[in-house]
Amino acid sequence: MKHVNDPEVTSKPSTPAELVQNMALADFNERYPEPSFSPVVALIAAYEEEGSIGKVINDIPQTSCGFPVTTLVVVDGGDDATEDIVKKHPRYGRDLYCCVFPVNLGHGVALKVGYHLVNQYGAKYVVTLDADGQNDPKEMDTLLEPVVSGEADLVIGSRRLGSDNTVDKVRKAGVVFFGKLISMMAHTKLTDTSNGYRAIRADLLKDITLEQPQYQTAEVVIAAAMHGWRIQDRPVTWHPRASGTTKKGHNVWFGWNYAKVTLYTWIRELRNR
Repeated sequence: MKHVNDPEVTSKPSTPAELVQNMALADFNERYPEPSFSPVVALIAAYEEEGSIGKVINDIPQTSCGFPVTTLVVVDGGDDATEDIVKKHPRYGRDLYCCVFPVNLGHGVALKVGYHLVNQYGAKYVVTLDADGQNDPKEMDTLLEPVVSGEADLVIGSRRLGSDNTVDKVRKAGVVFFGKLISMMAHTKLTDTSNGYRAIRADLLKDITLEQPQYQTAEVVIAAAMHGWRIQDRPVTWHPRASGTTKKGHNVWFGWNYAKVTLYTWIRELRNR
């Protein structure tokens, strides 16, 4: 059965982005003819994160809430050694898989392909986390437990309920602003809607529309809330980047694009009701 967010894998892709996704999925299927995903998948979209990806993988627990955990890294193009580090990891091929884009398409596209693979290979829950070391994989249980217990369908990590060890006051103000704005738009109550550290029921991802190539966090929250899925937040720790620089632009650029995605998604969901 085809789902709303399945990549358009066809013999005649209509856009370059579709061609890249076709190539990445074909490569994945060639690498892993019979992949075996656990009920829980830790999904990481990584673009030129060679300085941090190894430690992030190391810190992902082998079990969470009583389930074994499979790690799936979607390498979103790039020219560094991110893919090589994943492939050389001792867990590679056992409970660690890697899907590689030949060129960069954006964080949102990488996650969307990851969601497709999660649902294709039977996982029940997916936990998304960043490749830059800002999330603590050891806190997975905190996010996943309400989803596994049936209390929530989507749980977002909140640095406001937990702790934020970064020093950028503008970003911190933006977290507060967008938390209030999106909560108002989606008729929910959340404190940190721009955090990519999330636990999600896999079947939720079959129900909502995801179009954004980069700033997908707001889109997931708004679409899920307006489709009636239950959303909560839980306290987590937010660390400074382990290495490198952000790929989402400086504060003004990030804020402007995040605001556009927020408004566009809200209008789209209102029209589709």
